[in-house]
Amino acid sequence: MQVKDPFIDFISLNVKESIWEHFYTVAPLVVIGTKEAQGFDLAPKHMATPLGFSDFFGFVCTPRHNTYHNIKKHSRFSVSFVKPDQILLTSLAATPRCAVKDFPEEITNHIPTVTLNNGASIFVKDSYVMLDCSLYKIIDGFDDYSLITGKVEQAMVHKDYKIVSDEGHQKQIYDHPLLAYIAQGRFASIKETLSYPYPKDFQR
Repeated sequence: MQVKDPFIDFISLNVKESIWEHFYTVAPLVVIGTKEAQGFDLAPKHMATPLGFSDFFGFVCTPRHNTYHNIKKHSRFSVSFVKPDQILLTSLAATPRCAVKDFPEEITNHIPTVTLNNGASIFVKDSYVMLDCSLYKIIDGFDDYSLITGKVEQAMVHKDYKIVSDEGHQKQIYDHPLLAYIAQGRFASIKETLSYPYPKDFQR
């Protein structure tokens, strides 16, 4: 019996170029807040993740962006986990990076925000999770990109999004959807979820 080639339906990608633009992946979408000379900078990021199960958080950035230099100077950043109905605010936060200045930079000043620590940290108002982080370390050298890591010093979750029991997860997420970024260039509002089939006696 002829055995089918298990890779017959796959297309090889050139790993010397960016492979990530040739398929979709699911990621969170957060807004990183940093202090700068003339106020604050807000920047949407999707290459962002907790680092382990303790209080560390990291995201990918580049020295080409103000976010990188603001964190190096002030050793602090904030993380806002925004809701699906705030997707346009994340787009506004990205406008200062546009090569063609279709909008005045002041438009980002109209994003609703709140501050903590006597104005040292800024968050997108009505985000469902807010993390205030001190800089832990910056790891450069991923070509033109860097991994910025922070120690979470203060964390807040909106009462509607806090997990309070092992029951009712589906209804809670259905009533209060989560935002996902579909790289590259799409997003989704997640309302329908299923329990993960962990094996018996699984431990992390």
